[in-house]
Amino acid sequence: MTGSAPLRLDLSPSPGFAAGIVGAHLVAGVCAALVLPAAAGTVVAALLVALGLATARDRALLRAARSPRALELGDADALVVVCADGRRFATAVGRRRWVTRACVALPVRLPQRRTLLVTRAMLGEPRFRLLRLWALWGRVPDVAAGQLPA
Repeated sequence: MTGSAPLRLDLSPSPGFAAGIVGAHLVAGVCAALVLPAAAGTVVAALLVALGLATARDRALLRAARSPRALELGDADALVVVCADGRRFATAVGRRRWVTRACVALPVRLPQRRTLLVTRAMLGEPRFRLLRLWALWGRVPDVAAGQLPA
């Protein structure tokens, strides 16, 4: 991709990822309710579930104004994040990336420090593979424009 236009990856909401986030917070809430006194346990459990719902809305369902809606992959560690409200942030990706078959975690420094977690369901298989390659190598394979998935 040397000197070429950045590859844009549009993200879509992931209901499965959202269910996982809410489920984990629900389990944490149940555990808190079991070990804390009745009133405090109920309040902490409710707060944990509310936190899970807010996190799922922001990170998995991409409905918050600052949720990432697209990633533009440049050369090496250059990344542009396009938010739901239209703002664009050019940022560098940290070295400690986590790449698996199911998700990619990209530590970035936007207006605040954050880790972007992108699941396969957010991109679809061909585009997710390109993101994985970029996260590992800092570039995507050079291919003709007609070969890129739509």
